Amino acid sequence: MKKITFVPVLLALAACGGTSNINGDKVYFAFDSAELTSCATNSLKDQAVYMKKNKDVNVVLEGHCDERGSTEYNLALGALRAGNAAHVLLKEGIEPERVKTVSYGKENPQYPGSGEEIWAKNRNVTTKVK
Repeated sequence: MKKITFVPVLLALAACGGTSNINGDKVYFAFDSAELTSCATNSLKDQAVYMKKNKDVNVVLEGHCDERGSTEYNLALGALRAGNAAHVLLKEGIEPERVKTVSYGKENPQYPGSGEEIWAKNRNVTTKVK
């Protein structure tokens, strides 16, 4: 697959703020990549701060991909994305038993449709409080 490093500015800016509730927070990825941007890492660090203040909060990190590529490839990529996000939380001192990961690959798109704008939205890890 051709590597595209395009990350929409609006998506990146939306994911760069502090947080008062992490349920539904998203970090975004470039096409065919599980590499966290500095903005995504900072967002995950903010989530870790929230979790440290709220000891009863446990999360599931859901890895998502766009519709391109095979099911198997996208399940693996979604798992890698979620794992990379989990690694940041663990490195920040969150206990492993409070963080789970799941990959939906391309099988559970959050935004219907096709085209770069939709694909960029679907390339994410979404934090769900359980």
